[in-house]
Amino acid sequence: MKFDSYWLDTAPPFEHAASAPPEGRFDVAVVGGGFTGLSAARALSRAGASVALLEAGRIIGEASGRNGGQCNTGVAQDYGALVQRLGRDRAQRCYQAYADAVESVERVIRDERIDCAFLRHGKLKLAAKPAHYEQLARTCELIRQDVDPDVEMIPASRIGEEVASPLFHGGLLQRNGGQMHMGRFGVGLATAAARHGASIFEHAAVSAIDRRASGVRITTTRGEIEANEVLISTGASQVGPLKWYRRRMAPVGSFIVVTEPLDRERLDRLLPKRRAYVTSRIIGHYFRVTPDDRLLFGGRARFAMSNLHSDAKSGALLRAGLEATFPELAGVKLDYCWGGLVDMTRDRLPRAGSHDGLYHSMGYSGHGVQMSVHMGERMAATLLGASDANPWADFDWPAIPGHFGEPWFLPLVGAWYRLQDRLH
Repeated sequence: MKFDSYWLDTAPPFEHAASAPPEGRFDVAVVGGGFTGLSAARALSRAGASVALLEAGRIIGEASGRNGGQCNTGVAQDYGALVQRLGRDRAQRCYQAYADAVESVERVIRDERIDCAFLRHGKLKLAAKPAHYEQLARTCELIRQDVDPDVEMIPASRIGEEVASPLFHGGLLQRNGGQMHMGRFGVGLATAAARHGASIFEHAAVSAIDRRASGVRITTTRGEIEANEVLISTGASQVGPLKWYRRRMAPVGSFIVVTEPLDRERLDRLLPKRRAYVTSRIIGHYFRVTPDDRLLFGGRARFAMSNLHSDAKSGALLRAGLEATFPELAGVKLDYCWGGLVDMTRDRLPRAGSHDGLYHSMGYSGHGVQMSVHMGERMAATLLGASDANPWADFDWPAIPGHFGEPWFLPLVGAWYRLQDRLH
C-alpha cells in the first residue's frame, strides 16, 4: 500500500514550472499553488497582469491534491441551521456561492479543455440514523423553497437503489454536485495559468513578506521578488510567516484510503448511480468511485495532524468503516492511504478579503474543491478593481480563542464530536 495521494500519484507531470529562481517585479504575487492560487493566476494572467505564483512544494501538493474528489453544491453546515444563524437572505447567498462555484469549475474545465473525468452525477447525503433522515427532510424542504427546487429525498425503502449498504436510512439528493480527478484537473489548471503567462515557481517556500512604500518584497527559499499586490492562498499551510491566518483556522486532518480496482459488476451493484456520497454523522465518511474503478473512502478518522504514523492509524480505522459500510468488500486490498489538512474555520464558512495590505482567500472547511477555483477567480476580479466580486467580503474573521498556531485542542474537539454522534 502506498502512503501517497492517489490523485497525485496518478496525475501527469507538470512541465511548465519556471526553472530560473524567482526575481524581478510583478503586478501580483500569489502565495500558494493549490486550486485558489492557480485559478487566480490563470484569471489575472488572462486579464494581462504579470503574475508570480510561489509554491512551497509541488503544485496541488497539499489540500487540492489530497481531498475526496468531490465538487458539490451546498454549504458545509445544515442549511436550516445556517438560516437560523445568519438569516434567510444571507444563508441563500452562501448557498448560491457554492452553486456558482460548481459552475465555475465546469466552465474552467470546458474553456481550458482539461481532461479530468468530470462528472455531474450529484451528491447524496446518507442518513446514518432515522432521526437524521427527518432532519434532512426538513432541510430538503427549505432548500427547495429557497435556493434549489431540484432536490429530492430518497426514502429508506428506495435507498438500496442508490447504495447497497445496510447502514443507511435514506438520504438527501442534490443533483448539481460533481466529481473529477483532482490531480489531472490541478495540472491542467496550472498548465493553463502558465500558458496565459503566469510564472509558476515550485519549491519556493515564502520566508518573509515585507510591505514597503514601493510595494511588497517577498523572500523565498529560491530568491526574492517584488509585487504591487499579494494574494495569500495557502489554506492550512504550516509553512511561512502566516501566523495571523493560522490563528483563525484549525488544521484538521482528513484521511482517505483507495481500494484496488474493482470489477464493474460489483461497482454497479454497490453504487449504481456513481454519485458523490457523504454520511450524516459529524465524524462521518465520504466515498465515490474513481475513474479507474476503485472505491475511494475517507473521513476525519482521527482528530490529528497528517503524518505517516497518523495516516497509517487512520487507514486502519477507515478500513473498518469501509467494511462496515460494504460488508462484501471485507478483506479488499487497499492500494493507497493518505491524509491532508483541512483549513477549518469556526463557522465552517470561507473567508476572503484583505488584512494589513495583503489579500487572502481560504478557510474552505472541507468543501474547497469548487470554492477554491471560484474564489481564485473572484479574488482576481477584486484585485483588478471589481468591488462586488467577493461573496464573503462582509464576514468578519476573529481569531479562535486560545489558538496561537498549534492546534492543541483537536483531541478535545474530536471527543466532543464523537459524543454528539452517539447522542444524536
